[in-house]
Amino acid sequence: MTESFGARLTALVSQRGQLCVGIDPHPGLLEQWGLADTPDGLERFAMTCVEAMAGEIAVLKPQSAFFERHGSKGIAVLERVIAESQQAGALVLLDVKRGDIGSTMAAYAAAYLTDGSPLAADAVTLSPYLGFGSLEPALQAAEKSGRGVFVLALTSNPEAPEVQRALNGARSIAQTVVDAAAERNAGVRPIGGIGLVVGATIGSLGVDLGTLNGPLLVPGFGAQGGTLSDMRTLFGKSLRSVLPTSSRGVLQAGPDVFALRSEALRTRDAIVSAAGHH
Repeated sequence: MTESFGARLTALVSQRGQLCVGIDPHPGLLEQWGLADTPDGLERFAMTCVEAMAGEIAVLKPQSAFFERHGSKGIAVLERVIAESQQAGALVLLDVKRGDIGSTMAAYAAAYLTDGSPLAADAVTLSPYLGFGSLEPALQAAEKSGRGVFVLALTSNPEAPEVQRALNGARSIAQTVVDAAAERNAGVRPIGGIGLVVGATIGSLGVDLGTLNGPLLVPGFGAQGGTLSDMRTLFGKSLRSVLPTSSRGVLQAGPDVFALRSEALRTRDAIVSAAGHH
């Protein structure tokens, strides 16, 4: 992959729209689909999602934890999800939220962001709360291999503000994360490969995203209550670098492949028209 992640993402979003669909095989959804909470049930669920959406949706976001809970068989399914989604043309954003230091961070970078690894995705989520600098091995690996990272900035869980909105001098911790990402993305065209995660339901932004020059992953859209109007409130008219993420809202339409694809496309088209793409 010689092309940068920012370039690949920008090109694919212009073709397929900017929806990201989470592949979250949690027990309740497996049950809703009439599947057993086993590696076989997991595989049927996950591969149905890939079949329905990987050829049409720009970004698929498997949540690693729901595969890990099934042990080595679950990880094997995750490897298939990554490979087959990419073969169908989707970008795979692996939701792992890793955050560690030194050689351990480098090992995560080798697992998820390095050519030849069976778990290498197009991008991963990272947690910067051991200090943004601790992410360096992952940022370097991503840049070298044309992959992206999405760093947690403002999440919508109720415990988040006590850390993310806490002040570090005159800036909130979240603002220091935004600024560090912006510094790395500076001057990269069309956009940098360091994105941020900002929850759709956080209410108010409270940070300046002005110079980020990178993509925004916005979970909480759809079933968790985030609306297009929330997106406009948070990000103003500039919705083009925003990837609204829906999981349950789309996945509830399964297990029928056609119904699942239709719901994903309906959600995508609503976002595209709201973002003013013509």
